[in-house]
Amino acid sequence: MLSIPTEESMSADWFNELFASLDMVAEVVGFDSERVGTGQIGKCVRYHFRYKDSANAGPVTLVGKFPSDDENSRATGVALRNFLKEVRFYQQLQDKLSVRTPKCYFADIVEEGPEFFLLMEDLSPAQQGDQLKGCSEKEAESAIRELTGLHAPLWSDKSLLENDWLIDLENVPRNTTRDLYRLQLPGFLDRYGPFLAPDEREIIFRVGEADRSPLSQEFPSQFSLVHVDYRLDNLMFHATVADQIEVTVVDWQSITVGSPLNDVAYFLGAGLEPSRRLEFEKELVGDYFRSLQESDVDDFSWNDCWELYRQGVFAGFAVTVVASMLVQQTERGDKMFTAMAKRHARHALDLGSGEFLIG
Repeated sequence: MLSIPTEESMSADWFNELFASLDMVAEVVGFDSERVGTGQIGKCVRYHFRYKDSANAGPVTLVGKFPSDDENSRATGVALRNFLKEVRFYQQLQDKLSVRTPKCYFADIVEEGPEFFLLMEDLSPAQQGDQLKGCSEKEAESAIRELTGLHAPLWSDKSLLENDWLIDLENVPRNTTRDLYRLQLPGFLDRYGPFLAPDEREIIFRVGEADRSPLSQEFPSQFSLVHVDYRLDNLMFHATVADQIEVTVVDWQSITVGSPLNDVAYFLGAGLEPSRRLEFEKELVGDYFRSLQESDVDDFSWNDCWELYRQGVFAGFAVTVVASMLVQQTERGDKMFTAMAKRHARHALDLGSGEFLIG
């Protein structure tokens, strides 16, 4: 059985042992490596291979994912089960879905981490989305359409609830997310509050004060797999020859089970400037709803869809407030979390979603 390598211990022998186990005849004689991406829980390395025989060469490049070098980020990855979830996603769920994901060559973990390793297809020349820059309407359309491949195949499938690494309804209190939010909120407001408008700070504060909110609601009767962090930095965009945009989804370290509209609202709230979102968000949510119907999800009405979308805006609050305070602080991270806080707050204000904050 292959050992789990570290960035420093990776060798040509390890790759050759892996390729042999996959019935590949390629023999690696050397490789170069470079850090890629902007992850904060994990770090990604691209490997460029040299082969003994060009006629029997394997992949030109692959991307490996290791735990972050930052101790705080590593501890967060273990505490929130991020490392375990991503490895189990590739081991147990990837083949059951139609959402576009990178081919996985290796996925293993020691207990719940932080020791783990993933080796995946290199998606280059696809381009990573940019959370700060935002995206076009066409890119948003493609990203929302791709969500159907995550949500529809296992829609309200009760077998999902049997995976305690994915969700543990018996042992994890309903208010866990709300309590984490409350715990991190003071530090978040100290760090990012000065960059927010008064009404943005107010609604972010109100979410923490509310006794009842979408962050602490009962488990939904209609549910699906939920990516949780479905935003531009975790999407790879590729323009095809037919002038279409293909989206491949990465970073499955937060996957859970819950309301599917959380992913939709989170993406549109985080990825679009508010003025642009207002122009076509209802059309995009409508496209998503019709795509579900085409995928044989027929127990879900448009009114339910829109109401859950309005509640789903608070998923962005939870990720922004909690994650920003638990991962390594960086200059880009501060800019990104500020932008996300402003956009998610404005999203809730625009949709009148404050009505879901009670007490």
